[in-house]
Amino acid sequence: MDTSLKRRDYHRYCWKGGEKAGAILCCGGISAVLAYFFYRSVLAVIPLSAIGILAFIRIGHRKAETVREELSGQFRECILSVATLLQAGYSVENAFMECRQDMALMYGEDALICGELNYIKRGLKINIALEELLEDLAARSCCEEIAQFAQIFALVKRNGGNMAEVIRSSAYQIGRQIELKQEIQILLGGKKMELMIMKAMPFGILLYIDIGNRGYFDSLYHNLAGAAIMTGCLGVYLGAYLLGELIMKGITAEMA
Repeated sequence: MDTSLKRRDYHRYCWKGGEKAGAILCCGGISAVLAYFFYRSVLAVIPLSAIGILAFIRIGHRKAETVREELSGQFRECILSVATLLQAGYSVENAFMECRQDMALMYGEDALICGELNYIKRGLKINIALEELLEDLAARSCCEEIAQFAQIFALVKRNGGNMAEVIRSSAYQIGRQIELKQEIQILLGGKKMELMIMKAMPFGILLYIDIGNRGYFDSLYHNLAGAAIMTGCLGVYLGAYLLGELIMKGITAEMA
């Protein structure tokens, strides 16, 4: 693969405009909230900024996952267009180059798939095999559906077969997998909301008691014993937070 081709790495999220600044402010707010509720100290923000950094990384991972899902859906429409062009008599390489127009009309010039089709077109012009370009996209995108298509495409290209039918069948399978993931997300929507409420509930309870009984928690702040107790409480909260995330991830994997 010619490394002169500009290729996007979908493992990491490419922040746009003020997104990064907004995420940093949000994560700084998380550190500040923890510092207030557990230590009532501005200085506590400094060590707790580590949690803010981890939250920032987590936000980036979630955004990158959303982008990969978007690319996967656009790729399905792309290979459906390719299958149609193959039936019209185009070679598979020309079909991938020509289908960009359809994708631009469907998703806009700035769509992820349009950028990838530009890279494929440039790669084909310097004699890089299409199957190699698709394998590269699969590796960069970390999308299971694209990886499956790249493997099937390489196999059919090597051994021969009805390319149009194989591509159409692959598009159907990719679409079914995407629909299944969407159905799972809908089914888990209520559970995710419950988890978010449970995450916020301890802070709501602390705030309610603090407002209704001023000075109730004063003995837990600004002294060694209180700091030790609150650090333990923070550890329990973070442990419960991570456990909830792991349980939700396990349910999602089991349903998939």
